[in-house]
Amino acid sequence: MPLTTVAEGRVFDWSHAVGHNAQRGPGFNYVQTMSLGKNGVIYTANRGANMHCNKIQLGGPHEEEWLVDFCEGGEGDGTCTRPFGIAVDNEKDHVYVSDDWRNTISVFDTAGNFIRKWGNTGSGDGELMRPAGLAVEKNGNVIVVDSGNNRLQVFTPEGQFVGKCGRGGSGDGEFNNPWGITLDKDGNVYVADWKNHRIQKLSPEGKFLMKFGEYGKVEAPEGAFAVTHFGPYVSAGSETAHYPKPGLLNHPTDVAVDPDGDIYVTDWGNHRVCIFDSEGRPIANLIGDAQVLSKWGQQRVDANPDMAKARRRVKSLEPQWRFCFPTAVEFDHESDRIIVADSMRNRLQVYQKVRDYSDFQANL
Repeated sequence: MPLTTVAEGRVFDWSHAVGHNAQRGPGFNYVQTMSLGKNGVIYTANRGANMHCNKIQLGGPHEEEWLVDFCEGGEGDGTCTRPFGIAVDNEKDHVYVSDDWRNTISVFDTAGNFIRKWGNTGSGDGELMRPAGLAVEKNGNVIVVDSGNNRLQVFTPEGQFVGKCGRGGSGDGEFNNPWGITLDKDGNVYVADWKNHRIQKLSPEGKFLMKFGEYGKVEAPEGAFAVTHFGPYVSAGSETAHYPKPGLLNHPTDVAVDPDGDIYVTDWGNHRVCIFDSEGRPIANLIGDAQVLSKWGQQRVDANPDMAKARRRVKSLEPQWRFCFPTAVEFDHESDRIIVADSMRNRLQVYQKVRDYSDFQANL
């Protein structure tokens, strides 16, 4: 199967996978969301049996390194019940974690040491109800996706309320259980409007600018993995299309924007990442290509002969390559890498946006 996706003058090349299932230590436990730090470091929030956050050095293929676990389950400061969002302020070396059970935001340093927390339950200004995604503005203020209240709220790093925008609904600038959030280079805000099955773009002041996406389920025929640039095959409502309709989303969970303006959306219910241009026009889809195990995954197989034998008996490992309910996406501006949280497979899949791509030309 091809590991390179070429579409609309762009090339996306699968690089490697990172992680495997782990209650703590090297690996992930239902990785929910993530945020990039400096020099290829990534922070993740895990919502499996052992709730916690961790810090990983990504590196290249088979070069990942586990650094630390923090914000583990428990009582008191520096612990969590259900971590949801995570964001890094690379200027102040602060890490923010939202807890959608306690309705709080906890702040840590980049070594995982607790600094402070803030947040009260409610629907008033500065109060939170199931806080989800987080983003840090250039001025250091923190945007919180206040999912239960269907709005965004802005706070100072110390937790002082600054402003808000949005309300419940399906109109422009309205939300229905919003989830992930990101900022582009100009400070515009992109929100994964989960139950409205769309992405909304707002100005830095919270003014509605654009929306794209509509509800649709994407399914492949039984036994088939036929994929086009907009694939796989589509079933929308009661009508099944042989060729997919562009722009369909099924509960999008997160969004990222690269320096070229291309937009990446984790299409959670359709098990893929949808790529759009800066105007919201569909370009391509990534469906997961992990044909090679991660370093930690391979170490686990090598240490368990029965697991290795079981893998050799499987008729096809292709389902394992694919995304299964991806929940988060990040674009690393330093390396042009697209990083996807493949939540149900307890790993990250990494793609490269290739610059100056050319095919080998042979004289025939």
